[in-house]
Amino acid sequence: MKRFLLVFAGMLLLGFVFLLALRRIPIHVYDGFESPGLSWSRWSRNRFARGAVATERSIVRSGDGALAVTVHSRDRYEAASDGGVASERAELMESWWLFSRTSRTYSYSVSLYIPNEIPQTPERLVIAQWKQVCEARRCRPDNPILAIRLEDARGKQVLYSGDEDVRGRWLDFRFVTRFDSTNQGSIDATLGGQGIVHYRGPTAYQPAPGYPERGLVYFKTGLYRDARGEGPWTIYVDEYRKDECGKTGCE
Repeated sequence: MKRFLLVFAGMLLLGFVFLLALRRIPIHVYDGFESPGLSWSRWSRNRFARGAVATERSIVRSGDGALAVTVHSRDRYEAASDGGVASERAELMESWWLFSRTSRTYSYSVSLYIPNEIPQTPERLVIAQWKQVCEARRCRPDNPILAIRLEDARGKQVLYSGDEDVRGRWLDFRFVTRFDSTNQGSIDATLGGQGIVHYRGPTAYQPAPGYPERGLVYFKTGLYRDARGEGPWTIYVDEYRKDECGKTGCE
């Protein structure tokens, strides 16, 4: 028994050392969704129901493949609470070992296609978001710290708002972000190569007393909507890239 415990403890220690080493390697990720299956090393399966994500061969931004993400009524359902009405989702979330760290700069690029069948609505419809890991940091409310929403965003801090119909075409987004709870935070974004956001200021929650300043931020894309008994909606995702920027900036 003692030998087993020693071996098991040694494996845990090796795993911990491996994770520390992994977190020191700059993150560089690309996915054109050409493979028939979803990459387990890049994407979590915890934010969508079985069958909600599938390879797409007809509607693509580049190459031969893209990803179709479909939300059905009551998929990953969350009941109404003091924070808002009931919601449902089908979202592609990056794997935990690829989470960004605050006080560092990252470049994200993603192409999204919103079909004309998705109605224009004033209700909540989030197609991409960045969330801070808040269990220990006690973020209240636990809202995204940055999001792309296809809705009326009154009551929120809006960095960019467009009034054109964006359905039926590929939207090429690029965000260069530094998530930071101080004025060192920044967001620079382009849509179709045109600048839409240039923001300087806090971009993360303040840490709770006694907790370290550094935290983690993760990216999700897909469909996150108010639960209103709607039929299935599908969004298409292609050409995802994430790069941790060096001291000289992002390319």
